[in-house]
Amino acid sequence: MKPFFVLIKCELGKAYEVANAIADAEIASEIYSIAGDFDLLVKFYLEDGQDVGKFMNEKLHAIPGIRDTRTIITFKAF
Repeated sequence: MKPFFVLIKCELGKAYEVANAIADAEIASEIYSIAGDFDLLVKFYLEDGQDVGKFMNEKLHAIPGIRDTRTIITFKAF
């Protein structure tokens, strides 16, 4: 399984709703509220060979209240 992280910018006042929707969908390993340019930092795992873009479009971007995302692909854990 490959981990990747997504920074999520939410519509104003929607961060908790978005975080709860992600948690309810059971698609994330970890969800954190953060300060700065983005509102949430979320860790996901996909099976080797699964398409990250398809996952993002079908599972994450379908959640109401998400305004922008930045995906961080990982290579190796130390």
